[in-house]
This record gives sequence, structure tokens and C-alpha cells, in this order.
Amino acid sequence: MSSFADSSALVKLYVAEPEHERVRLLTELTMSALAQVEVPAALWRKQRTGELSAGEARLLTEAFADDVEGSEVTSPRFTIVSVSPAVLAGAARLVARHPLRGYDAVQLASALAVAATVPGTRFVSFDTALNGAAAAEGLQVL
Repeated sequence: MSSFADSSALVKLYVAEPEHERVRLLTELTMSALAQVEVPAALWRKQRTGELSAGEARLLTEAFADDVEGSEVTSPRFTIVSVSPAVLAGAARLVARHPLRGYDAVQLASALAVAATVPGTRFVSFDTALNGAAAAEGLQVL
């Protein structure tokens, strides 16, 4: 079954933290192209806060980059949704309805675009506000 994973969920693929194993079991993962910046940023933030060593952060960032490599649309591990004008317009509409940060609105708009073409797509995030908005928009939140 298709699952759209935001950056908070994608980080759990690489870092052994709560829910790590549950996220690793997901297949057919889709992500926003935005995650190509957000995931490395989160990994390096964990290094700065002492949760990861510099070597661990570098290796995990490289592992994520390896998983993303491929075409702009499909990588070996993920299907990637581009941040298109339509996704940005959808995100702008979402912030009027939900108390979301800009990047979170882009993540949700990307997930909604996927769900419009792949019925039953599940939304995977560990952000309470984002999950609430996703549920309000009709997505199945995992």
C-alpha cells in the first residue's frame, strides 16, 4: 500500500528512535522533493545536539542520498513528488485552513496530490499538527 512520508517519518528510516521499526516496514514510500533538504537538515541537527556523532550524521546523510538517487520522479527507494506550482498553490490554500508552517503545508499538499491519483495513500508523519490537518483533509493518517 502506498504511503506518503514526511521528513519526520523519513528520518526514522535512518535513525534508531521510537517508531523506527514501524517506519522501516512501510513499502511504496512517496516523499516530497522538499525532503531532500529537510532530512539531511534534521540529521545534522541531531549531530549538533549530540544525538549523533559527526561520522554517524555523515553516513546517514549519505545513505539517504543513495536511496534518493535516480530520476527526478523515481528513486531506488522512493517516489518523489516535485514541488510544482500546483503543489505550492495547494499549500497556500492549506495554510488558510490549518495552523501549518510553510514547509509542512508543502508536505501536505504533496501528499494530497499523490492521494488524488493513488487512492488509499496513507500519510505518515510524527508531527501532531500536520497529522491533524492531514486527517481533516481526508487522508488516512498512519
